[in-house]
Amino acid sequence: MTQLGELFAQGKVEEIWDRCCGFIDLSIEDFMKIQERLLQEQLELLKKCELGKHIFNGATPTNSEELRRSVPLTTYADYAPFLTKRRMDILPKRPILWQYTSGKNGEYAHRWAPVTARQMDEVESLVWAMALFSSCNKRKDINIRPNDAVLYGMAPPPYATGTIARCFPHEKFNFLPKVEEAERIPFEDRVKKGFQMALSEGLDYCLSMSSVTVALGNRFSQSSGKISMKFLLSNPKAMLRLLKGKIKAKLAGRPMLPKDLWKVKGLMTYGIDGSVYREKIKEQWGRYPLDFHGCTEAFLIATQTWDYSSMTFVPYMQFFEFIPEEEAVKSWRDTSYQPKTLLMDELKPGNYEVVITSFHGGPFVRYRLGHLVQITSLRNEALDIDIPQMIYLTRVDDQIDIAGFTRLSEKGIWQAIENSRVEYVDWVACKERVNNTPRLHLYIEPKDNTTQTKEEVTASIHEELKKVHPGYADLESFIGLMPLDVTFLPKGAFKLYKIRQQNAGADLSDLKPPHLNPSAGDLAFMLNTPTKVTVKQEEAVKV
Repeated sequence: MTQLGELFAQGKVEEIWDRCCGFIDLSIEDFMKIQERLLQEQLELLKKCELGKHIFNGATPTNSEELRRSVPLTTYADYAPFLTKRRMDILPKRPILWQYTSGKNGEYAHRWAPVTARQMDEVESLVWAMALFSSCNKRKDINIRPNDAVLYGMAPPPYATGTIARCFPHEKFNFLPKVEEAERIPFEDRVKKGFQMALSEGLDYCLSMSSVTVALGNRFSQSSGKISMKFLLSNPKAMLRLLKGKIKAKLAGRPMLPKDLWKVKGLMTYGIDGSVYREKIKEQWGRYPLDFHGCTEAFLIATQTWDYSSMTFVPYMQFFEFIPEEEAVKSWRDTSYQPKTLLMDELKPGNYEVVITSFHGGPFVRYRLGHLVQITSLRNEALDIDIPQMIYLTRVDDQIDIAGFTRLSEKGIWQAIENSRVEYVDWVACKERVNNTPRLHLYIEPKDNTTQTKEEVTASIHEELKKVHPGYADLESFIGLMPLDVTFLPKGAFKLYKIRQQNAGADLSDLKPPHLNPSAGDLAFMLNTPTKVTVKQEEAVKV
């Protein structure tokens, strides 16, 4: 059992708060001192290993100033020859596990990243912090209890979210299903089983992807009356909970929602769709989700606190540098250009690309994540947090530029679709040229109950895009261009795409096409989807 687990078993929850949540009480000066100290420890480790010598290329930096002056920015291509082969002999510290995310077409199937024991310890503290933040209303308002029921809806190892779930002190809680079992069964089966267990055993916390949280709410409101009678007869607690939920929903004059069944203490979600689905999750579950930002290479970068607004950076996992957006875009277009970076205490509100150097024996040095974030303020005045506040925007290198007026992000397009109230299954978008005019072409699969015409959907989403992207609105007001085209995809397009990927043995992250700029082959497949999906195929894709 870990030290934090022992403290929890002894009921010393305030000490857990101090250890895990204390970073929100740091001054920016103290934040930077921690960053510099941990960086200097990491630089000494890098100087002694093959990977560090390769990246340093003769340089011997001892602090952040020397590092920024003597070592160029890096991308995964600089590490791929070593990390894709999972070589442990060249690393600053020997890892205890490896995790991955999707790779680059034609170059490497996955981006692998090693995880050290010290990193796991730090992640454990941060997972505790998020659990505490998700269920409190002020500092040291501690509502977490032993044996609280936790719905486990994260992607399994070797994805980073599976590592995060392992770091959660799951032996002290009632995970639905148990982590050991969850990691042995397919993701969709796990979510379904966890949901059924929650009907019987109750639910206090939900740890899941934002889209899974919404999908659970949608599916339950649509099919709560179809729950197996055999299951209900063998689970009287589930039957009683369901009956009470139906009464609440009927009195409210709407379909049953998760909040009719459970009064959850906290929701912890991740994904670029977190802010897109924020209000929908609140409507379904009765409280806002606590969102956090991280990735395979950087683990946890920042987390919301109990005001559920912008995120607070965490100082313990990596050293932060920031490239102003204009400089970042310029350098992605011209790979020979080396932009200058700013440190955390040099920031002003605005948009920046995040650059990280791993701590605790991790491999990455001045590594460009490609993540564009917005610094919303230099501190959280309401909660007296003296650390810059951020929200995640998009990937710098994956946006759709329309006529130089606006760069449309996945998140922005998604938000406009959600705000339009169009009933849809999923969507993809790409930039096309029609009669030498740039167009944003949105391919969307409408739900069965959609009554809007393609023209009505186009007009509705166009109006919402103008609200989300001021530059998009300028296209119409300045040059009279309405650059949106909408095509309805056939019914079942995304389901059959998923079946095709599953049959090909694709990873969980590749079961859907990318929202922005899908390949011509993927787009052609969905456009030519048969209009009917067989019952067998329907069953294959149910969550």
